[in-house]
Amino acid sequence: MRKFLVVLDDSPECQNAMRFAAMRAARTNGGVVVLAIIPPDAIQHGIGVADLMRQEAEDRITSQYQIFARWMRDSQGVDPELVIVEGDPPTQLLNHIGKDPEIGVLVLGAGTDKDGPGPLISRLLRDVSGLPLPVTLIPGNMSRDRLEAIS
Repeated sequence: MRKFLVVLDDSPECQNAMRFAAMRAARTNGGVVVLAIIPPDAIQHGIGVADLMRQEAEDRITSQYQIFARWMRDSQGVDPELVIVEGDPPTQLLNHIGKDPEIGVLVLGAGTDKDGPGPLISRLLRDVSGLPLPVTLIPGNMSRDRLEAIS
């Protein structure tokens, strides 16, 4: 089965990327893998503090994922898979792509403000020829109707 990989983060454009991945998966009998990456700077190291911060981050991710997963199951008939990793986001993203040969498309939400599409997209596009799969960039300000029409 071909899987669509989408990154879960706190950005507003993440919602559109999740929707698009689920709609494409539903229309192509594919799956969705939701990858949440806890960056190193989100965890302060110290006695007991790192474990507590890690657990809080995982709880926040799981809560956010549950909302998307419920929508994917109820409206698209897609049962997504959640993967939580820790480390440098681009490195972890590429590592996960390398671990799962069924991942066929990376779906990322692109920011629409003056700061650019987002740090993950900016870093990945520096060496787009080195990516082992196609990347679909979904504008964060795209309407739900337009997403449905193109998926």
